[in-house]
Amino acid sequence: MSEGLRPLFSLKGRLALVTGSTRGIGLAAAETLARQGATVVINGREPEAVHSTVAEGQRSGLDFRPMSFDVGDTTASVQAVDQIEQELGPLDILFANAGIQHREALLEFELSDFQRVIAFNLTAQWALAQHAARAMVTRGRGRILFTGSITAVLGRERLSAYTAAKGALHAMVRQWSTELAPAGVTINTIAPGYIRTELTKALWTDPSFDEWLQKRTPAGRWGLPQDLAAAVAFLASDEAGFITGQTLVVDGGLSSTM
Repeated sequence: MSEGLRPLFSLKGRLALVTGSTRGIGLAAAETLARQGATVVINGREPEAVHSTVAEGQRSGLDFRPMSFDVGDTTASVQAVDQIEQELGPLDILFANAGIQHREALLEFELSDFQRVIAFNLTAQWALAQHAARAMVTRGRGRILFTGSITAVLGRERLSAYTAAKGALHAMVRQWSTELAPAGVTINTIAPGYIRTELTKALWTDPSFDEWLQKRTPAGRWGLPQDLAAAVAFLASDEAGFITGQTLVVDGGLSSTM
């Protein structure tokens, strides 16, 4: 390799914040970003879980740093971004992954529950990303990613608030791209299909649902957090600099077939 030539998809020297990164998709993404050379800020609501995740990652040679805050608290999120930039340097990558869920039949869904899900999964994401984007635009570079959902592509019962929030995120990245791209900042959404995590354990331990999913999905299996993490690392890289305003569905072909 010629001296000074950057390896493909390298994130060396980059600083990333991954929200909701003490487990599941967020943790897998944080590990992958760090393996590509990034310094990764681990986030979660519980300080103990954050520090445990950081310690375990550092024992494996990953450059993890802790930052405990509740993404749903927009004031705390803005302050956290400022603290990261003051203590660690410019934030190059934001993967806004944290989210909440509430399952209820449409006609029984309480307005207060709808508002709570929208506030966390849409409004709080907007506020966090907007604040991060301001500094990125000033510097002329940056990567912003959201966790969307296949439920914003294909309807599913009992998820009216979650689907509304994720669908709005998908639309939001298209609009934001028109304002951020001229400044060298890309924004994209990754829409997972059925991913085998702690949050979906009730589904993948249900023999009938597990059988249905494997038959329904062309790939014939559940997705793994690492499947999403690879997409995150690619979209965070320099090589993805001409990709913005897009929703990348990672679902093993589920949404491509009847």
